[in-house]
Amino acid sequence: MMNIVPSAERTTDRAARRADAQLLEIAAAIREARMTHGISQAAVARAVRIPQSELSLIERGKRASVSLRTLVRLCAVVGLDLSCRAFSAGAPIRDIAHLELLDRLRKALASTWSWRSEVPFPIQGDRRAWDRVMRNGPLAIAVEAETRPRDLQSLERRLELKRRDGGVDRLILVMRESKWNRTLVRSDPAGLSAAFPIPGPVALRALADGRDPGGDAIIFL
Repeated sequence: MMNIVPSAERTTDRAARRADAQLLEIAAAIREARMTHGISQAAVARAVRIPQSELSLIERGKRASVSLRTLVRLCAVVGLDLSCRAFSAGAPIRDIAHLELLDRLRKALASTWSWRSEVPFPIQGDRRAWDRVMRNGPLAIAVEAETRPRDLQSLERRLELKRRDGGVDRLILVMRESKWNRTLVRSDPAGLSAAFPIPGPVALRALADGRDPGGDAIIFL
């Protein structure tokens, strides 16, 4: 079975690499502006109230972490304006309980299934992604996980749209085993239950055997 690094870890690793690269760019810009204006390291360090040795490390990219406040002040002293903005980059990472739920399903699968994390939709510009996609030959099954949904109608609409646009053959909704979740599903037999007609135990046995479950299903784990 494929050994997949959790999506949360991969997301934060990418962010860390991006942060390192941006810090190096800002440090280089500060050094270049300081030298262009003929300002000494000692003068800049005094203005920002940090040791000159600290400024030297920052400019040479030898400081792994520098506060945003310090960077803004350094930029201001050498005639730069540092502006930071946050943009939407897709879905946030899910919590540990969510990841553990997905991992329980993965461990129940036959070894013939491949397993991919955070699979983007086959639509250019669409930021949505499946939590997981498993494949066995040409069959593609999307997996969405919910630990404790609260808005049933919102969940139904989201899954319906993802099912329509996601380019998969089947959809498995894996939910944490709890009285709340089972009651929630039973409360709407014409909605969520109807959209997932294959009984969960039947679908789970098929997946454990490496077979097509034959339709969409809700599996409680």
